[in-house]
Amino acid sequence: MKEQTRRAFVKGSVAAGLGTALPETTIAPKEMFVHHVFFYLKNKGNAADKAKLLEGLNMLAKVPNIKMVHIGTPAGTTREVIEKTYDFSWLCFFDSPAEEEAYQKHPIHDDFRNNYSSLWEKVVIYDSVGPKR
Repeated sequence: MKEQTRRAFVKGSVAAGLGTALPETTIAPKEMFVHHVFFYLKNKGNAADKAKLLEGLNMLAKVPNIKMVHIGTPAGTTREVIEKTYDFSWLCFFDSPAEEEAYQKHPIHDDFRNNYSSLWEKVVIYDSVGPKR
């Protein structure tokens, strides 16, 4: 008989009580590389600049070695610890640090920096990899 973890037991018990099955939590591979960029526009509130940067981010999303991308704007949450002064969030996932490095050197990425960097006054970048398990 397969040994059951406490988490699986609790999920199964809750699911049985609800009469449904709950999905298993998926843990990202430890090699995965996460690249998160926050863009702060020079002209805050300028709809044309915001639309142009969004155009550029959508173009950037076509770099082929990106596994998943999310383009976002600040959520309507109101907790004091939440930073909401950025204009766009660019979150993308790669299979490895080498794939992210290739993205940095890709012509689409170069075009993005060359054609859209005049729109922002600041970018803040967080890169992360999974911990050793």
